[in-house]
Amino acid sequence: MHFVSESVFGLRGRGKTTILLLMSVVFFVLSAGDAAAQGQKRYSRSYPAGQTVRLELYNRNGFVTVEGWNRAEVNITATLEAPAAVVFPQSLSGKIVINMLKDNAGRGDVGNVNFYVRVPYYTAVDIETLVGNLNISNIRSSMVRARVSSEGDITLTNIVASGVLAENTMGNILFDGELMENGSYRIASMKGDISIRIPIPSSFKLVATAPSTRSINLGAFNGGSMHPLGDGRRIIGQAGDGSASLQITNQRGAIQFLPR
Repeated sequence: MHFVSESVFGLRGRGKTTILLLMSVVFFVLSAGDAAAQGQKRYSRSYPAGQTVRLELYNRNGFVTVEGWNRAEVNITATLEAPAAVVFPQSLSGKIVINMLKDNAGRGDVGNVNFYVRVPYYTAVDIETLVGNLNISNIRSSMVRARVSSEGDITLTNIVASGVLAENTMGNILFDGELMENGSYRIASMKGDISIRIPIPSSFKLVATAPSTRSINLGAFNGGSMHPLGDGRRIIGQAGDGSASLQITNQRGAIQFLPR
């Protein structure tokens, strides 16, 4: 999978704005509530992307998908399973807030809420959820953060960012993208497999740790500059000129590098 060319993205000839997309998920108790809540199955709305836009989304269970696109707007679509919750966004001084806890306070259980969000490709993305898969693709920005505090897979594809943080408790993690000079990349899981798909060659300093399985497969990056420690529980070393920092930790799973 490859990025659209820079001419299509419009990276040349105009300044880049930055949007911070913050998605946090908190534990809460929701209910079927009134008839209006029961009847709501789908929500969709778009917001213009100005110089600085911040989107905060508090959810509990459900998938979250974020895709970069070539439009100066953020489009949010939510699919609500019965009994449906209420989705009530607020725009406050350039910050868009969707608070499922507050807007559904005092109600019983509701179904999962799945979000599909399209953002300008240059958006800085920050997503956090309790349970559910996170998928982020086609982002070329300063930062991508994805965190699942309980169970769910994280899939990051076509990512070019100077900072990436991906971590979960249980589930697989895939990072597919490019490492930028002086970039910082941290991938961590308690239980699940971690796959890193980056171009060959790439330049980075590596600390890879798999204390339980000792399963670390560097693929084409295995060589004289990589050194195993602790009977293979950790590998440290450098590829190329080591211009980026890559730290991978998998407590009870495997780590593998794949060609891109």
